[in-house]
Amino acid sequence: MRWMDAKKPIFSLSPMADFTDLPFCRLIRDLDKETILFREMVSAEAIVRGNQKTLTMCELEPIEHPVIYQLFGSNPETMAKAAKIIEKQFQPDGIDINMGCPVPKATSQYNGAFLMRDKYRAVSIVAAVKDAINIPLSVKTRLGWDDVNSSVEFVRALEKAGAEAIEIHGRTKVQGYSGIADWEAVGRAIKVLDVPAFVNGDIVDAKTAVDALDKSGAVGCLIGRGALGRPWIFNAIRNSLSGGQDYTEPDLDIKMDLMIKHAEYHIEKYGEKGVISLRKHLPWYFKGIAGFRQFRADAVQVKDLTDVKELAKRVIEFGI
Repeated sequence: MRWMDAKKPIFSLSPMADFTDLPFCRLIRDLDKETILFREMVSAEAIVRGNQKTLTMCELEPIEHPVIYQLFGSNPETMAKAAKIIEKQFQPDGIDINMGCPVPKATSQYNGAFLMRDKYRAVSIVAAVKDAINIPLSVKTRLGWDDVNSSVEFVRALEKAGAEAIEIHGRTKVQGYSGIADWEAVGRAIKVLDVPAFVNGDIVDAKTAVDALDKSGAVGCLIGRGALGRPWIFNAIRNSLSGGQDYTEPDLDIKMDLMIKHAEYHIEKYGEKGVISLRKHLPWYFKGIAGFRQFRADAVQVKDLTDVKELAKRVIEFGI
């Protein structure tokens, strides 16, 4: 079964560079078996060149399925070759094309959100990748470059070129991650599509998930920053919507146990020194908790698993 044909509504982890790697996806999968996991984007050029660092990023654990790999690039032939390599070597459940990353490093190289300004190139990429693979192809994009209504014609062209699902972040490229996601504008783009479409942006709990789905008419949603430091969010939303119970955050000791498990998975993947790259994740576990600013500062200083465990212990003692 194609991942986008799963039971509705579909909840997915949105791809985020430097965050949605194997350890984080593995942690989320421990807590919820149905969530669609989108891995962080990888360079098509690097895949085709056989760059070992990039190929290591793509390593897959069977427990992660269903999992989607996201590619970025600007050359249709290279994108097609990379997609084919990924399908054969790692066997994910789908390929996603990044047409929404707003950072200058991406747009200056004619990929990411830049592709919204070059419909011909975007369509050529979709058609080439679609022809090269046997697994489902999707595209993640935004409302437009600077006009929230410009995505309508763009997503229609992507569908005609072969995209089997479209994910739309409710902001323009110019907005970046500022302002408020416009779920109704996402809905105006979704109305022109026949393929499954997903809404993304500012979804942080069951209420915002329901509001985003209602206002956009999407069949599911992607949760990005709302999942950082909160790997339980998908299970909590699903339980809330299916059982009618209020959305609740886990107790502090459970959060700290999950933070430690995240660290253990990270070390298993990257080695003990990998804790350094885990630092960017840790402050998110304290976000929104009153009085925990001191611990967020300590989190970016940890050097090993012992430091993480000691940090968790101090946080729990502080919260008692």
